[in-house]
Amino acid sequence: MSEIVQAGPGSSEEAGTDSAVAILRPRTSNTEKILRIVVPVAMLVLAVIAWHFIVVLNGIPKYILPTPADVANSLLNDWPTLLPALLVTLKITFSALILALIGGVALAIILVQSKWIELALFPFAVILQVTPIIAIAPLLLIYSPDTQTALLICSFLVAFFPILSNMVAGLKSVDHNLLNLYDLYGASRWQTLIYLKIPAAMPYFMAGLRIGGGLALIAAVVAEFAAGTAGEGSGLAFRLLEAQYRLNIPRLFAALILLTGTGIAIFGLTSFIAWLTLHRWHESALKREN
Repeated sequence: MSEIVQAGPGSSEEAGTDSAVAILRPRTSNTEKILRIVVPVAMLVLAVIAWHFIVVLNGIPKYILPTPADVANSLLNDWPTLLPALLVTLKITFSALILALIGGVALAIILVQSKWIELALFPFAVILQVTPIIAIAPLLLIYSPDTQTALLICSFLVAFFPILSNMVAGLKSVDHNLLNLYDLYGASRWQTLIYLKIPAAMPYFMAGLRIGGGLALIAAVVAEFAAGTAGEGSGLAFRLLEAQYRLNIPRLFAALILLTGTGIAIFGLTSFIAWLTLHRWHESALKREN
């Protein structure tokens, strides 16, 4: 179904011009909107029910595999312990993502200004990306002023490269005919960058944002595992290890659910930002009319 937006002529002289063309905007039916919510929720509920019956029918003890009810009780009872750890992990994740966005976009703009600058600097970004974060973490713990800074740097390094590489690809994927047109009209390098290259790179940037958001969370948890932080001021990774050592498996599942929910929320937020930016003009966010 399509929604017709009539751009009718204001006068008879406009008949036959572009202003008289009716624009068809694809429209999603109410049934489809409901199914998009009901189907995933129903599958999730069925999975939880299956989990419960597998544990109950097989008599599996909770220190091996708890029931969903055990996990829910642990999430409720251990909330005063899990919430501060969640806030620490969120702080590191979003701080690293913001720094990666600023650094990745800024460096991408610098790299595309000259082929020689790209050849000189891009290999360092590749080296940081391909080196396992587990191998870098001990060095960062030595040279960083505190553990939280080391965790932030680890998370930043992992989230930085996807944003950088996607932004570079977007800035270099501009239509050459448009570049020639800007040159023909005497546009400066900065005018071409601001009015042509950056808008054209937005789909690539949004893809990098979605990837970087998830990787920032993963890196924050992995870095905390590597750093071995403990006690007050530690994140959810420590609570996972603590629950494992104490065989408190319901709390382990509760912490894992919080991490999973955080990752889903970050992906949903970045996807919404991408849709908000692209849905009016880019093919990746538009629904086909037919």
